[in-house]
Amino acid sequence: MEEKDVYTEDGTVDINKNPANKKKTGNWKACRFILGNECCERLAYYGMGTNLVNYLESRLNQGNATAANNVTNWSGTCYITPLIGAFVADAYLGRYWTIAIFVFIYVSGMTLLTLSASVPGLRPSNCNGDTCHPNTGQTAVFFVALYMIALGTGGIKPCVSSFGADQFDDNDEAEKLKKSSFFNWFYFSINVGALVAATVLVWIQMNVGWGWGFGVPTVAMVIAVTFFFMGSRFYRLQRPGGSPLTRIFQVIVASFRKVSVKVPEDKSLLFETADDESNITGSRKLEHTDNLKFFDKAAVESQSDSIKEGEVNPWRLCSVTQVEELKSIITLLPVWASGILFATVYSQMNTMFVLQGNTLDQHMGKNFEIPSASLSLFDTVSVLFWTPVYDQFIVPFARKFTRHERGFTQLQRMGIGLVISIFAMITAGVLEVVRLDYVKTHNAYDQKKIPMSIFWQVPQYLLVGCAEVFTFIGQLEFFYDQAPDAMRSLCSALSLTTVALGNYLSTVLVTVVMRLTKKNGKPGWIPDNLNRGHLDYYFYLLATLSFLNFLVYLWISKRYKYKKVIGRAH
Repeated sequence: MEEKDVYTEDGTVDINKNPANKKKTGNWKACRFILGNECCERLAYYGMGTNLVNYLESRLNQGNATAANNVTNWSGTCYITPLIGAFVADAYLGRYWTIAIFVFIYVSGMTLLTLSASVPGLRPSNCNGDTCHPNTGQTAVFFVALYMIALGTGGIKPCVSSFGADQFDDNDEAEKLKKSSFFNWFYFSINVGALVAATVLVWIQMNVGWGWGFGVPTVAMVIAVTFFFMGSRFYRLQRPGGSPLTRIFQVIVASFRKVSVKVPEDKSLLFETADDESNITGSRKLEHTDNLKFFDKAAVESQSDSIKEGEVNPWRLCSVTQVEELKSIITLLPVWASGILFATVYSQMNTMFVLQGNTLDQHMGKNFEIPSASLSLFDTVSVLFWTPVYDQFIVPFARKFTRHERGFTQLQRMGIGLVISIFAMITAGVLEVVRLDYVKTHNAYDQKKIPMSIFWQVPQYLLVGCAEVFTFIGQLEFFYDQAPDAMRSLCSALSLTTVALGNYLSTVLVTVVMRLTKKNGKPGWIPDNLNRGHLDYYFYLLATLSFLNFLVYLWISKRYKYKKVIGRAH
């Protein structure tokens, strides 16, 4: 006789009360739909964003610095809005329904973007060759569409990777090991989409037209939505645990209310629920730690803590697990901050690398020219190469020496990527030195393209891709793993904000550099005519900042203590 599914109060399948449910849901059978969704969604995102700097220059008539800053500002916003989606998911809707709602905002934005590039009256007008002079309304429609997409992606980015990891049970050792592998294949699927975007879609945009160039990503996004809903019956849904921000503020308020209270030496005297389950929905209990001892005051019991018999005031008394949630977030922040500069380096692929490529010979044979934005396909190829190599070869090899089940700890993995990113910037700087030397030697200052193959850029793209496999995937896994169970979407969003702040930092650096270097009539490091600038200095500046950031990261990572959980989720 077949066992029936057992459901929780909110209608989700409970795998703990009926083990048979576990066999029918989750694991890789659910993840294939999540990976398919992510592949198509990233194809849509990168198909629109990879070549965006050229659209802004040619269709919206913006200069190099302005276009680069608009790209990094928009990209940064795409990585800030996940804080909104993450809060909604963790507090109220859960990851599944948050994704389900925000994808429709995303598709609407993509549709409007396509219309803004193809429909007469909406698309930029008064075009003369490669330059257009759009009116205010046309520019406004374009940016409204762009930022609708930024809002839509805010509900998807922080939830999809965590939702995929949710399909593996942390209490099952076999499934727990598969979860680590999931993050590698999740990032692999992202880059399959990015590969198609950097090749096929960029070529369509530069050779067929921007209407088709944005229309195909829109169709890809519709396919992504279809993939997601097709897997609904296989998903394991985690129940939302209530507002994580409320719980955080409760610990802070309770701690300050008891500022004069002494924390007992015996930590078993601190308040915690008596049973094995945490009192926070969807969360396991956390073991007490000795760091940030001030907040332990919130878990010290006193006579004034009760509202009525058997019920405590959560603004006066918090459980040890609730206190440890706050401690976990605080201890994650230094690691989070150290990822911002890496994201700044990563953002150069869509801005300065493209602008540098525009000045090089883009010919492949006599008749075909490769768009400079398409060189990002080598970053993607690098990721697609190193992801399975890392998962299948590097991890087993490293495990023999480190005795760690994942080969490297998550922090070690991220640190290796930071080092590789330094060499990526040095490589880009060296190429620019060689390019400028040719310009100087041949007095080619007003020459739009010099006879150096664009494929000299390949090494810098390959190095950035390799660095991604170590740092970005390590970061995804680290923030999911170290986050309190009921705050996983929020912490995934937190990791994504490093990309946002990295883009904003890039904008600030370009603005400051140009302001400082344009004095006394000089063209500055990044003028519209790069032959008269010093883009190499900018790359070397990023390499230097990345090296200093790595030294700080070493100091942070040596002092970090991984979280320990006890019991099962409620």
